[in-house]
Amino acid sequence: FEYKGWISLEPCAACENGGPKKAKMMKDGKLFRVIEENCWSPEARIKEMDEKGVDVQVLSTVPVMFSYWAKPEDALLVSEYLNDHIAGIVKQYPTRFVGLGTVPLQAPDLAIQELRRCMHIGLKGVQIGTHIEAQNFARGAVDISKGTNLDDPSLMPFYAEAERLGAAIFVHPWDMPCDGRFQPHWMPWLVGMPSETAGAIVCMALGGIFHKFPKLRVCFAHGGGAFPFTHGRVEHGYDCRPDLFKEKGAYDPRESYGKFWTDSLVHDTKSLEFLVSFMGESRVVLGTDYPFPLGEDIPGEVVESSGLTQAQKEKILLHNALEFLDISEQSFRAGTMSEAAPTASATLLQKLPEAVAAVAAVSTAAALLPEAAAAVANAALLLPAADCTGLPDSVDSVESTALRVLVSAAIGASEIILKNHQAGEILIPPPHNDRLLSFVNTRLR
Repeated sequence: FEYKGWISLEPCAACENGGPKKAKMMKDGKLFRVIEENCWSPEARIKEMDEKGVDVQVLSTVPVMFSYWAKPEDALLVSEYLNDHIAGIVKQYPTRFVGLGTVPLQAPDLAIQELRRCMHIGLKGVQIGTHIEAQNFARGAVDISKGTNLDDPSLMPFYAEAERLGAAIFVHPWDMPCDGRFQPHWMPWLVGMPSETAGAIVCMALGGIFHKFPKLRVCFAHGGGAFPFTHGRVEHGYDCRPDLFKEKGAYDPRESYGKFWTDSLVHDTKSLEFLVSFMGESRVVLGTDYPFPLGEDIPGEVVESSGLTQAQKEKILLHNALEFLDISEQSFRAGTMSEAAPTASATLLQKLPEAVAAVAAVSTAAALLPEAAAAVANAALLLPAADCTGLPDSVDSVESTALRVLVSAAIGASEIILKNHQAGEILIPPPHNDRLLSFVNTRLR
């Protein structure tokens, strides 16, 4: 790209001289972090997983690669590259890895586009940051106060699509204050990250995200950061300052409890026991932060050494994660947990009878309504707005193209017709009216 701010990898001298395999993550010519081969080698990961008793890992990108600050079209290219890489590893080792993608959240329309693709290539959802950094592709001084919180109205379509697709969302802190008084004592990671995560939960809870999208599955990293341990302060603030909350439409934070997950990475048995008592035993999943320094060296050690019951430990170590990721225990045991969603072509073929029935209704009413006839004639133009899009670019057969146009025509035209039918302006004779209503309501989902 023609501007700075991107991460690149350079081999370490020790590696070149036969030492351990490491690489330097560089940002604008400066060292960001030294990483080991377990950051890029699935074989290295599997070796360490076997040594430490880990059956399955959930893969996601390093948060610094979110690239929310960049031009959306460039961030999309990076997201596609990273997601294809993770999906490739999952496909190569389907019994050992599950994948989460990344999306250019600074452009919700592109984020939705890539979220759909993630689900089609076998990922179980996406990892997102605790906020969206203000775009700054010139890489000047960043004003962290100008970012976007996770309850911003622009993100509502993204959440709606994630809920519709059944995509899990894992929220990880990033872009913490690193300058000034936050420089010493590793404070961005020890204080900034827990604060970032708490802020994200507060925004999503008071912003009503879990109320508006009740089937949305969201998990917050690092035990939910500081939130579980300051929830009383948040609740009291909501109660004592109605001018700041209730009168401005904020939701009671208590209404969100039990509707999201956190991971277990709190590094202390007493903290974990409190977290489980607050979140509920079904809402905490094993978290490790592997393979970084703040991770748990022996995954599950804190869980196993805690005072939780054996049943609670089993939930944290396995069952809660399966629920969050929407993986059945049967598919987990069978090693089929990361099978890709059916291709768009196969989905359309399955839905073809519905589409034909709907088009029959369209044909019946088109003569009565010029707008509907125009919608049918311009089916190709309606295609990008159709929920059933997503055929790979490589699929260009006449059959697939015809199916896409057919379904697009049915969706676009049938909505116009139905709207006018319900308004009493035209009459759709049975049985076409029932078929049309059913088709529009399901929208091929």
